[in-house]
Amino acid sequence: MKQTIKLALKVGALGLLSALAVILPATGSEEFYIDVGIVQRFGENAEDEIVLESPDNAPLRVEFEEEGNAIALLTNRLTLEIEERALEKPQLRERLVLSDHATFETAESSAKSWEERGLLVEVTQPGRWQVWAKTDIYRTPLLRRFLLASLKEEGYEIPYLQTEFLEEVPIVTFEINGERYTVENLSIQHEGERIYVDASDEPRRLYPGSLQLQPNSYGNYTLVNTVEVEDYLRGVVPHEIGHQAPFEAVKAQAIIARTYALRNLHRFEADDYELCATVHCQVYWGWSETNDRSDRAIQDTARQILSYDNQLVDALYSSTTGGVTAYFDDIWDGSPRPYLKSIVDSTEGIWDLEANPLNEEENFRQFIAQESNFNETGSHAFRWQRESNLEELTEDLTTYLERTNHPDAEAVTEIKEMTVTARSRSGRILEMEVETNQGTITLEKTEVRSAFDPPRSTLFYLQPVENDEGELTGYEFIGGGFGHGVGLSQIGAHHLARQGWAASEILSFYYPETEIIPLEEVIEEE
Repeated sequence: MKQTIKLALKVGALGLLSALAVILPATGSEEFYIDVGIVQRFGENAEDEIVLESPDNAPLRVEFEEEGNAIALLTNRLTLEIEERALEKPQLRERLVLSDHATFETAESSAKSWEERGLLVEVTQPGRWQVWAKTDIYRTPLLRRFLLASLKEEGYEIPYLQTEFLEEVPIVTFEINGERYTVENLSIQHEGERIYVDASDEPRRLYPGSLQLQPNSYGNYTLVNTVEVEDYLRGVVPHEIGHQAPFEAVKAQAIIARTYALRNLHRFEADDYELCATVHCQVYWGWSETNDRSDRAIQDTARQILSYDNQLVDALYSSTTGGVTAYFDDIWDGSPRPYLKSIVDSTEGIWDLEANPLNEEENFRQFIAQESNFNETGSHAFRWQRESNLEELTEDLTTYLERTNHPDAEAVTEIKEMTVTARSRSGRILEMEVETNQGTITLEKTEVRSAFDPPRSTLFYLQPVENDEGELTGYEFIGGGFGHGVGLSQIGAHHLARQGWAASEILSFYYPETEIIPLEEVIEEE
């Protein structure tokens, strides 16, 4: 029996999603399918092309509607192309952007705040994550302008209208048996549930399940893979933890990848699918590079998830913590997760965070100078130093300001000084001030990484670089870790598994007070 995962969602008074849990049937025999956007912006460029192929002699079944009629065609190979179609008159496409963020987690927190103020909103990802006034509610230019004016009167400076007048739009075309068709929605199936996908700028990959092409919120299209959860994990686990990872580390990755996927099925609600296939969710490459070790780990942990208080945990993980994991709210806005704590990523008792918290700059620099006896010691991203001159940093900053629609984007031409002004107890930067020719710009949390190229995490300090005359010419970024540093360290998990730790012990180390339970035991939150 095929069944799509459904979520029990605690819904706010105005409809925004909050805490979640999976609703499951009583038996454990059903298969559960999720929708993954494997090509998210098809048609963004006129040269985009997707080639779909059968892996054997069984044809692909291509289904769509044309002028209200359902059509089904058979073919072994299908090439989807983009044609720019001119409009008879310019078409308005407009969004009221309420806020702009580097990550989904902070965007979701912002969305909840807007909802509490009485607005109906949606979280989107046109590039960076954004919160929009809900487009199907605030559907007219008059309504959007009235709302924006009201917000400005209340003192909100960030919201803005993003307005475009389109003279042409991308449409999807393909040819079968000498006849060309134009579609907006398209279903592609194969009797063996295997389809090769060769998309622009991506390697040819084999995907299990079925495919759908559908419009998204940004004026182009998304190719969605509907795939059974355990099959999905086969395309995630080896690429996240590594093909040669110790087996217990792979098992730990399988459990948290399953948990992460099921807890995050609401990310792309605005675009009518559930997860992406990139690092904004989990890397998913279909079945082209599966591996026996990962397959065995997935099978050995089948339907196991990580829970806290009988609910799916927010199973966040990163490549390298830099020697200390971060609290959830060190990195993102939103409610703290009790199981996402700051712990020293070592089994040797080498640092006491209570006695020597890393929000004190002297402690922090001593910690970064220490390299031995951590779970990640010796890994390439555990400690790093990267330098950039003021001209490069200014270029980084102006690009960031343009991308985030900052009012000073065009006026900033010089960085005069950069200062870390607040750290968390885990050492992560909470606030950094950048003094420019237009005054001080304050960057918070992960926006520091979005604004500048050198930092690989927010676990760093700045060392000024001066010329022979003592003039500031740039900064050296000295730090550790790669990624957000919350939850499990993949490199640390490798080390612990090599030391003989079981998957359950690895997960308990990185997610204190959690437990592994069967998926069927997850209950609906009251």
